Amino acid sequence: MTAFQPRCFSGVQPTGNLHLGNYLGAVSRWVPLQDQMPSIFCVVDLHAITAGFPDAGELKSATREVTAAYIAAGIDPKRSIIFNQSQVKEHAELAWIFNCVARMGWLNRMTQFKDKAGKNSENASVGLFAYPNLMAADILAYRATHVPVGDDQKQHLELTRDIAQKFNNDFAERIKELGIGVPNPTPSPEVPDEFYLPLPEPMIAGPATRIMSLRDGTKKMSKSDPSDLSRINLADDADAISKKVKKAKTDPEPLPGEVEGLKGRPEADNLVGIFAALAGKTKEEVIRDYGGQPFSVFKPALADLAVDKLAPLSGEMRRLMADPAEIDKVLKAGAESASAIAEPVLRDMRKIIGFLDVR
Repeated sequence: MTAFQPRCFSGVQPTGNLHLGNYLGAVSRWVPLQDQMPSIFCVVDLHAITAGFPDAGELKSATREVTAAYIAAGIDPKRSIIFNQSQVKEHAELAWIFNCVARMGWLNRMTQFKDKAGKNSENASVGLFAYPNLMAADILAYRATHVPVGDDQKQHLELTRDIAQKFNNDFAERIKELGIGVPNPTPSPEVPDEFYLPLPEPMIAGPATRIMSLRDGTKKMSKSDPSDLSRINLADDADAISKKVKKAKTDPEPLPGEVEGLKGRPEADNLVGIFAALAGKTKEEVIRDYGGQPFSVFKPALADLAVDKLAPLSGEMRRLMADPAEIDKVLKAGAESASAIAEPVLRDMRKIIGFLDVR
C-alpha cells in the first residue's frame, strides 16, 4: 500500500453571470495547480438546484458558460478533467452515504445554511441543508487530497474531513480486512491504522479571496445583486469593464500613503485589492505606486489594467460559447475520465459497507 496520491478538486456552480470575484477568488488560482498535481475541475450543477430549479435552458447555458470560463482562463482539458457533476452518478450515490455518516448537529452548525435560509429555514429544501454532504461527496469520490477554497467554504471542508474521519473510524476493521486502505503514518487509539478516505487539505487563497461589490465595499461581489454595475462579469466586453470600474463607488479622500490607511475605507480597500490581484502585486506595492493619488487618477489606471487582463478572456469565452457542441465534447470526455476514477472508489465503499452486489 502507498500513500494517497495527490489530487486537486474544486468547482463552481452554474448559476449564470460569472464575475470577477469568481475569477480572482477561484478560477485564476486553479490554473497553476495543473503543474503541481492531477486536477479535476467540476461544474457543480447538482448544487445549482438546492435553492430552486432554474429554467432548464438557462441551466444548460450557464453550465457551458462556466466551462468556457475554465478553458478561457487557462485550464487545459487535455491536462485536467473538466466535467459537469450531474453526468457522474457517483456524486449523488456517495452524497446519500454521507447523509448517513454526517450528524445533524454538524450540519446545524453550518453558517452558510443559516445565511442562505435566513428566517425562512423551515421552507428551505433538504438539499440546501445537506449541501455540505454533497460537497464532501464531490471531493471524496475522487479521494482528492487538496481543495482550493475561499474562506467562506473553509467550514464545509472541515466538515468533509470530519465525514472522512468518521467513515474511516467506523469501518476501520473492514477496511483493514479488505486490504484496500492506506497506512496512517500517525496511528493512535483514536485513529485507525489504515484510512480509505483521505482528509483533504484546504488550499486557502491569499489576498483577494473576497472581491467585494463595486457599489458597496462591505458586501461580497455577487451574481445575485440586482445592479449589474456591482460586478464585472467575465462575459463583459472592454467598454463595459472600463465603464464599471470608473463608476465604482469610492470616498472623497485620495489613496492613503500606507496600507493601514485603507482600514475603515471598504471601497478603497476593495479597488486596491482588485488592482493587486490583477497585477500580481501586493497591496503594499500598489499603495507605493499610487498612494496620495486621487481616484480620478487611480480608477482609469485600474480600468486599463482590468481591460488588459479580462477583455481577452471574455473574448475567448464568447468564441467558445459560439460553439456549444465543442464545449459539450469537452464535458463528455471529462465525465468519462471522472467516472473512471470515481467508479472504483464507490465500488470499494460498497464492499466496505456491505451492500450486496450480484451483478
